[in-house]
Amino acid sequence: QVQLVESGGGLVQPGGSLRLSCAASGSIFSTNVMGWYRQAPGKQRELVARNFRSGMSDYADSVKGRFTISRDNVENTVFLQMNSLKPEDTAVYYCYTGFHSDADYWGQGTQVTVSS
Repeated sequence: QVQLVESGGGLVQPGGSLRLSCAASGSIFSTNVMGWYRQAPGKQRELVARNFRSGMSDYADSVKGRFTISRDNVENTVFLQMNSLKPEDTAVYYCYTGFHSDADYWGQGTQVTVSS
């Protein structure tokens, strides 16, 4: 089993920044991918960014150049640095991890609201 605990969400003005963190515990050594999905009201959950143990990362087109995912394999933590935030980035952000590329475990979610 793996447990994921997110932190760092909140209210920010357009153009601002936030940094999300997700700390993993349990049998994390056997997982490969860590990343973030988000879900806005009335919309489907979408992949935002993911990072593999190999070091490879990829991003949704909507966040490329603004968001950066990073990972600390010693502390079993994944981060999402979000810059130049837009109102359309408003969503609940979910951390996940998986044995391959898909999600096997989820965090509880953290709300990000971008509004003036």
